[in-house]
Amino acid sequence: MTAKKVTGSQALILSLMEEGVDTIFGYPGGAIMPVYDALYDFDKEVKHILTRHEQGAIHGAQGYARVSGKPGIVLATSGPGATNLMTGIADAMIDSTPLVCITGQVAEPLLGTDAFQESDIVGMSIPVTKWNYQITTPEEIPGVIAQAFYIATTGRPGPVLIDVTKDAQFGELDYKYEKCTKIRSYVPETSIDPHQIKAAAELINEAKKPLLFVGQGIIISHAEEEVKAFIEKTGIPAAWTLLGLSALPTDHPLNVGMLGMHGNYGPNKLTNEADLIIAVGMRFDDRVTGKVSEYAKKAKIIHIEIDPAEIDKIVKTDVAVLGDAKKALKMLIDNVNPNNHENWHNEFKKCDAIENEKVIQKDLYPTKPGLTMGEAVRIVSEKTNNEAILVTDVGQHQMIAQRYFGFKKSRSNVTSGGLGTMGFCLPAAMGAQLGAPDRTVVGVVGDGGFQMTIQELGTIAQNKLPVKIMLLNNNFLGMVRQWQQLFFEKRYSFTELHNPDFITIGKGFGIPGHTVDKREDLDASIKKMLDHDGPYLLEVKIEKEDNVFPMVPTGASVSDVILEP
Repeated sequence: MTAKKVTGSQALILSLMEEGVDTIFGYPGGAIMPVYDALYDFDKEVKHILTRHEQGAIHGAQGYARVSGKPGIVLATSGPGATNLMTGIADAMIDSTPLVCITGQVAEPLLGTDAFQESDIVGMSIPVTKWNYQITTPEEIPGVIAQAFYIATTGRPGPVLIDVTKDAQFGELDYKYEKCTKIRSYVPETSIDPHQIKAAAELINEAKKPLLFVGQGIIISHAEEEVKAFIEKTGIPAAWTLLGLSALPTDHPLNVGMLGMHGNYGPNKLTNEADLIIAVGMRFDDRVTGKVSEYAKKAKIIHIEIDPAEIDKIVKTDVAVLGDAKKALKMLIDNVNPNNHENWHNEFKKCDAIENEKVIQKDLYPTKPGLTMGEAVRIVSEKTNNEAILVTDVGQHQMIAQRYFGFKKSRSNVTSGGLGTMGFCLPAAMGAQLGAPDRTVVGVVGDGGFQMTIQELGTIAQNKLPVKIMLLNNNFLGMVRQWQQLFFEKRYSFTELHNPDFITIGKGFGIPGHTVDKREDLDASIKKMLDHDGPYLLEVKIEKEDNVFPMVPTGASVSDVILEP
């Protein structure tokens, strides 16, 4: 590639295009203005999504990355523009979402002087980025951008942040771009030890009650077919984590449901009966393990994980397979014996029957007067043939939606897992729609989280994104209220909300919608939302004390599952 003279800002946009970027989420401001000026000349090559807040930009980029598999790109200015990204960066870090965040910064001579809109975003973001760097000269831009993409997308993915001073954006350089394929001090993945594969295979072949955990690492490594082939060969039941949802079809006969605090009864209860746990691409989050000292005490543990920091961090392993999930599963398939754990699988079916009687039927086909979250989610899933992308916020509605929404395709579940960020849904749904324009995107959101980023209705309307927004409104911060009901003697301290007229607000942004509060109108209302050509807001008024069960209380063993209040 022949070098050519360009400004730093032009070099930045050209470098993004070299990495295949076609969509950027951002919000302009003084310190990033030269980059926006350069972007003006590339409006046909790169779509820029002007959000209403920087938090909307970064959650939008997360949604885009999660469904497309490509890194999400964010532009923001210095000071408050940069600090407004921090929640989304932290969210992306814990949930392994690849992002390249580019922030403007005051000119290099002003660094450290408390200049207008100066903040040390590099120092602030160190704990929540995979890598960050401050560019002060234009010549650095191509090489640093190339490294940023390589680091964000390889190994365990994550967010990187590049801070670019204003004088570096204005300066000139002889531009030449080379993609990064190696960094001496960075090893994104190690070669899988065949001895560990053999040791794992021996445990698998000997096990009588094995259980496989499907983590998001399977989706990230494109190992969906391998995990399916593995469980079908071995007959091992598989349970998915919150972020592992959609890696297997919901209706796969060996899929026994979701792990975690509000997961299914069987996989939680029987974790402590298993003699072997095979954890693939997951990190033994506290919502999965419950009380660690009481966790899986009868089981040997095989942990397949690309990030060495996660091995033995929470649960001590018997065999650790360090490396890419897809490669590891391929090797395991060749080393394990065909098997059928029918009697063990029947134990999960017995648990399913108990949960179905005590919880599921009441959630999905209620006879009580008020509408439930479960029946609304069920109808949406059925009417989209279980093929839609589900995006959720955080709270009761999130857990209900994850429990009852059906999945046929991978990369169909977008939610905030480890950080639990309220306000995630609306901007992440618009990002998901941009990342998968040919698919139906349904955002299921609660009335609390909806109001945290409600301004992104404007972004959705301006870009004519056909996101379907189902607002489950109980006029409460529902999950906190549930805890207050169960563990704080119904002392509902500051959890009741006096909500606005959401439909009028939506119409003010140019998004049509309506409210439903009667069961006989629910089916037709959801059909109207899904059939509408463009974005639509459906407010479903649910009963105030509609709770989420099963539930594993904080600090309890996963086998201490509460099925009903």
